[in-house]
Parts: sequence; C-alpha cells; structure tokens
Amino acid sequence: MTTSRRDFLRSAALAGVSVPALTKAADAQEACPSGKAVHTVLERDHPYVYIDSCMQMWPDADFHLAHRHGVTVYGVTAWLPHADAATALKGLMYWHGIAREHENLVVVQTVEDIRRAKREGKAGLLLAAQDGDWVGYELHRLQAFRQAGLGMMLLAYNATNQLCDGCLDRTEGGLSRLGRRVVEECNRVGIVLDCSHTGHRSTLEIMERSGQPCVFSHSNVDALVPSPRNIDDEQIRACASRGGVIGLVAWGPLVMKPGTTHRPTLDEFIEHIDHVAQLTGSTDHIGISTDMSIGTYPEHVHDPWGAPAYPSFTAQYNEHVTADIRSPMRNVEGYSDYAEIVNVADRLSARGYSERDVHKILGENFLRVFEEVWQ
Repeated sequence: MTTSRRDFLRSAALAGVSVPALTKAADAQEACPSGKAVHTVLERDHPYVYIDSCMQMWPDADFHLAHRHGVTVYGVTAWLPHADAATALKGLMYWHGIAREHENLVVVQTVEDIRRAKREGKAGLLLAAQDGDWVGYELHRLQAFRQAGLGMMLLAYNATNQLCDGCLDRTEGGLSRLGRRVVEECNRVGIVLDCSHTGHRSTLEIMERSGQPCVFSHSNVDALVPSPRNIDDEQIRACASRGGVIGLVAWGPLVMKPGTTHRPTLDEFIEHIDHVAQLTGSTDHIGISTDMSIGTYPEHVHDPWGAPAYPSFTAQYNEHVTADIRSPMRNVEGYSDYAEIVNVADRLSARGYSERDVHKILGENFLRVFEEVWQ
C-alpha cells in the first residue's frame, strides 16, 4: 500500500528528515575539498516512481546508498561522449559490474524491472548514451548494444557527426542518410531516441521519422531561457504530438533567465513545467531530470592546441553564480540534492498540480514511453 505525499512528509518529519534538513548533504558537498557529490539519505521512501532521465555516476560514488535518495531510476550516462565502439562497450559493461557488486542496484531493461525496483527498495540504472559516434558505420552495433542493456541514446552530442547535426555546431543539415537508418534500427530493437544536445532540424527529422515516441532527456524551454541547449515550442509540440516526453532539467545554466544574476530557484524551474503544460494542454509529456552527479565529477580536459569555437551557454551562470562544475550550486536552489525531490513534489502541488499530475511528471510519463519503445 502506498502512502500519500502528506503522509510521507509527516513520517519523514517524525524520523528527523524535515524538509529543511534535506539540504544538509549539499552543504557538506560544498565544504568537501574533493568536490565529491553526496546526497541526503531518506529515512523512508516516498510513494512516487521517480525517474531522473539524465545524470552521472562516478567510480567513487557511494553506490551502497544510491537507493536511499528518493530516485527509482537513474538515467546514467554510461560513457563519456564521442567514444569509439570498444570504449562505449567497456563503459556499458562497467555498470553491469557495479550492479552485480551492489545488491541495492539493478540495470533496468523493462518497465517491470523499474516497478520491481520500486517495490523492493532498490535503485534502477537506465544505461544511456549521450552520443551516437560509437555506431560508426555499423548498424549491427545498435542491436548488440541494446542486448547488452542500452536503453536510450542521443544521435549527436553538441557537435555534428556522421548521423546528424549537434545543437552547438554551425550547420543545420538534419539527419544524414545513415542517421535515418539509425532511427529506424533504434525503433526495431527498442532503444529510446533522445533529442537533447541535437540540432534543431535534426530533432524534428528524428521525431518525424521515428515510429515510436522520442524524448528530450535534459532540455528546457527556449521561450523562457534562450539557449542552443534548450528547445523551442515547435520542438515541444512535435515531441508531444507523437507521445514523447520532455525531461525538463534543474541544471542552473538552462534555468537562469537572461539579465539575471541570482542563482535560479525551484519556482523558476517549475515555470518551465508550467510552460510545457500550458503549451501542450496537459502534463502527459513532462518529466524531470537533473544532470546531477553522484561521486566526483572529473575536471574538464582542455586540448592545448585549441578547441572549436562552440557557443558558450554557461557564461552568465559562470560569472554570477559559480563556474565550479562540481558545485551543488550548479543546480537550482531548492533542488540540488536528490532527496529534495519531496520538495519538488510539494511545490508542484502548491502550484495547483494534482497528485496524479505529480506522479506523471516524476516518472509515469517516462514509464509510458519506455513501455512502448522497449521490446
């Protein structure tokens, strides 16, 4: 029997987990010299299936606690973008090893895997690729990787590749001929197509060509925060019209409004939820992602010979809030710690969303897409 969110919050308070206390781990992270991302442990789980459609775990993560942060499924970036096939496969299999070593974790490949993880108090790992470079020119790799546990993938990560254009590149050519085949093969083998980080025309062509719903795993509303990483109303409507889901992301640089200098708030993030709900006429196409880490996010490595002049969409945030990629302040105030998902649910209800709406936004909408796409 599930309890209501009010009952959960009441029991959490009795257990010493008040809503204000949920920020303690974030404070500890801020003080941690290594920058290791740690998250509050909930004494009692909430009633929602919560799916974070994009995040990162690192080798020094506290894996044994990952099931106690309020997350049912972590959409794990299974390897760093722009990998070759061998590196990508090694990255994919790493997570099977982690799940084998930790009985509280499970690699999820079906919706029933996710439901079972919730019932059993475990955390699911949804293995996701933030690029399609590893496909090369070998379509058979898609079936092989799906059978090895890959559940969701981007075709391009910011930069144009052999499949389509990235959102930070200067061209707008859409899908290549090979990219079209990859869309069809993902449909056939049951890999969810993710359009975040991908060029505007490419996303529209992916969604048009796909016979299955597509998602944006971690993108926000361009009408509120103009950014090459956010998506416009045409993309939102196209995704919703085909049954897809937009994973709106609590990552600060994609929430920070032009001309502001303060750290974005949870309410400013929820404005993106409001926009999509009003634009599409329902909450059926909204999810939540964080782009947060568990463990220590590695420092970025810069090529001493220089890098392409991709447009910067974090400059305003870096100047006025923080440029530290490991800081919890990179996420919105009020949701920089996984356990604060109970705050998110509470705030959604306070803004007029029904309990059913909250269930859909936190995870049930993604479950519907996974049920349709995964085979």
